[in-house]
Amino acid sequence: MTDLSSFQHAIYKFYPLSPAEWEDFSTKVIIKKFNKGDFLIREAQVENFIYFLQKGATRNYFIKDGKEFTVDFLFEGEMVTAYYSFISREPSTIFIEVLEDAEVIAIPFRFLQEFYAKYHNGEKIGRLIAEYQYMKRLKKEMDLLSRTAEERYAALMERNPALIQQISVKHLSSYLGIQPESLSRIRRQQSRN
Repeated sequence: MTDLSSFQHAIYKFYPLSPAEWEDFSTKVIIKKFNKGDFLIREAQVENFIYFLQKGATRNYFIKDGKEFTVDFLFEGEMVTAYYSFISREPSTIFIEVLEDAEVIAIPFRFLQEFYAKYHNGEKIGRLIAEYQYMKRLKKEMDLLSRTAEERYAALMERNPALIQQISVKHLSSYLGIQPESLSRIRRQQSRN
């Protein structure tokens, strides 16, 4: 059986549930395993889960005019979903690719809606998670406008340095909004320091 303690800790950072609420919530989640290169969701599918990464990492991206644009990387201990699709019930505009073998805890959409209706604290957690997603997105937009590429790369390295070294220059440079040559220069400068 999978240990849910890190997942419980992540949920309780938003708001603690009572033992009965946690019991009801934790028995409805689904444990899933994905291999490197699998997709949690592809463009044009409707998102039906919020995933907690027990182990592994993902890359969120979209394709426009045949070119991939990386919008996020998520790592162990973080939640990942095509959130717009999840809440709107419209087809996703992004792909979520698994970057390394992953084990996730999946929260089904239907169950989450039932949990919100049944428990006030569940509804509160849902609101707090939505607020967190908004703040995270706003921070990323502000970082893109106000921080240098070097600063954005350093912040990403702080999150997961070992995995960042393994991610392709193409995907990292897309995420940082710079050319691959600029990222190579930044990496060379940082390795000298």
